[in-house]
Amino acid sequence: MDKKILGISLTAALAGFLFGFDTIVISGADLPIQRLWNTSPTFHGFFIMSMALWGTVFGSIFGGIPCDKLGRKKTLFWIGVLYFVSAIGSGLATDPYLFSFFRFIGGLGVGASSVAAPVYISEISSSSNRGRLTAMYQFNIVFGILIAFISNYLIGTLFEDDVAWRYMLGVEGIPALVYSILVLRIPNSPRWLLLKEKDDETITEAFGLLGWTKNEISKKLEEIKTGLKQMASSEKEKLFSGKYNKSLLLAFLLAFFNQLSGINFILYYAPRILEQAGLATSESLFSSISIGVINLIFTFVGIALIDRLGRKQLMYLGSIGYIISLAMVGWCFYSDSNSTLLLIFILLFIASHAIGQGAVIWVFISEIFPNKVRAYGQSWGTGTHWVFAALITLLAPIFLAMFSENPYPIFLFFAAMMVLQLLFVIFLMPETKGVSLEELAKKLRGKE
Repeated sequence: MDKKILGISLTAALAGFLFGFDTIVISGADLPIQRLWNTSPTFHGFFIMSMALWGTVFGSIFGGIPCDKLGRKKTLFWIGVLYFVSAIGSGLATDPYLFSFFRFIGGLGVGASSVAAPVYISEISSSSNRGRLTAMYQFNIVFGILIAFISNYLIGTLFEDDVAWRYMLGVEGIPALVYSILVLRIPNSPRWLLLKEKDDETITEAFGLLGWTKNEISKKLEEIKTGLKQMASSEKEKLFSGKYNKSLLLAFLLAFFNQLSGINFILYYAPRILEQAGLATSESLFSSISIGVINLIFTFVGIALIDRLGRKQLMYLGSIGYIISLAMVGWCFYSDSNSTLLLIFILLFIASHAIGQGAVIWVFISEIFPNKVRAYGQSWGTGTHWVFAALITLLAPIFLAMFSENPYPIFLFFAAMMVLQLLFVIFLMPETKGVSLEELAKKLRGKE
């Protein structure tokens, strides 16, 4: 069963690869596009750099609708189509407005994937392996980030700036097409089929495709049906009915602090930040690859530990690492330390993110909402995440220009936010390790 579910989960999680590639590939095109179309910092921040993120906001907020109505599988397929259209359109764009439109389309795919993929994987896995399997989505995100950094570097060395950025963006069409074909082969989520009151034969067939035996299917069907019956009295209630306030608060705060760590600020503007620290353009692009490598390595560590130590312990480790690394990055800029020392602390920041928030966020949010509102709850959490990601990416060029001589206050602000995150983890965040989705739903609603 584990091998089948691993393969199916990995296929669904490939949406994360496209997510990571799509969101980070723009970092290599950042400065060439600004020079090509001579855009102001405000225009560049909104229309060029953050437009995909505004698409992501819409995709995540409304992604719960197709995920619930069409199903997780069909939603994942159409996400692949959106990525493909965005990649080709962005690479061929002839002006900043057309470019922004196609980046927005890709953003819709990113946002919807952050809803559909974690929900799908959490629903097909067991409580003992749910953390590791759902965290594969995050692994694919950082793998996509690494490949985007490497792709940008290689294309940047092979082509001139005026055409290189087109290849950087257009090459994503290849994995997007492959993913769309692969996702057609995975089964529907049995929990979604049950929720939609499909017949037992269809549900049993879906479980069978996941590798479950007849005895396992019978027990799981009974467990899920019992959970749905216990919630029957709230059938007509919505996500914001008041019964899910604790889950809503937890999802909001986790997503809020994820972005107030400055992770997207550093990933999106890594070459620019490193150039500001004194590295040449080619060196900054190459150093960006080291960010992707560290991100990937420590994501492996996070995935290995998430079902052993638990979600809360990883958040402790990540929060402390955030505070130390961000404070030291700020100090490096303030004291005008050499660029190598600055890069070391940026890499420590990336490692802290990968083992903490990076490994936990998609797992935790997909766990804390019950079956009936899980897709919409995931939309709430991811929507919060992407609203703040878009705002930070939009404002980043303005603040980098404002602190062009020395950007240390930006990093000290992020460090202060991570102190607040640590308090959130200590006093509010529950541990979800090893608990079934149905049991978690009862606990978070105060029904032990």
